Amino acid sequence: MRYSLVNKAISRIKPGSNAKLDERIPYGYFISFFLEKILCLIWGMVRLHQFSKVFVHPNAIIKCRKKLYVGRSLSVDRGCYIDALGYEGVVLGDNVSFGKNTHMQVSGSLSEIGKGIRIGNNVGLGTHGYYGGAGGLVIGDDTIVGNYVSFHPENHNYGDITIPIRLQGVSHKGIVIGKGCWIGAKTTFLDGTELGDGCIVAAGAVVRGKFPSNCIVGGVPAKIIKERK
Repeated sequence: MRYSLVNKAISRIKPGSNAKLDERIPYGYFISFFLEKILCLIWGMVRLHQFSKVFVHPNAIIKCRKKLYVGRSLSVDRGCYIDALGYEGVVLGDNVSFGKNTHMQVSGSLSEIGKGIRIGNNVGLGTHGYYGGAGGLVIGDDTIVGNYVSFHPENHNYGDITIPIRLQGVSHKGIVIGKGCWIGAKTTFLDGTELGDGCIVAAGAVVRGKFPSNCIVGGVPAKIIKERK
């Protein structure tokens, strides 16, 4: 009975979600989980000044809150770091979740602030990920991202061999990930990547370039393995 009530509560918090608690979960674990969510909800309202379904773990760090734009039902787990400093900031859609120890930072330098990060609706970000936004990062609706995935929309210039690379500045093209994609664990995305809708990226791939919708890519460097039909 208690699980059916919680499942109804979940459906209210995340409209359209088919998530349900397994009734084999021990009661003690269930109580601990429930109390932690209440604490995260209270802290989310205090930290983000929003009286809505925003769950933020107390030890998560959020910087430049005025440039963080949040949709409904946000979940930020323990150990997360979000720095929204950038001229477009960080824009999060509805039902976005941050896995443990996720690092999201728009600007890599204060000498030239970055562009921004835009995350669509119903996007799940795995644990221990890095999301840079210097040149702009866009992730489309309904995309799921595995653990230890990193996005680097910035590249060092290196054309002049007489000058140290660290002094040659950087270039920005940005990264765009389409809707409904599945990104495997430990994937690395480099500046200039454009991934179409419905793509799957194999774990451990290093991705750079443009890929059409509904393809499966993998490898180092990543290439098209097959198409989804």
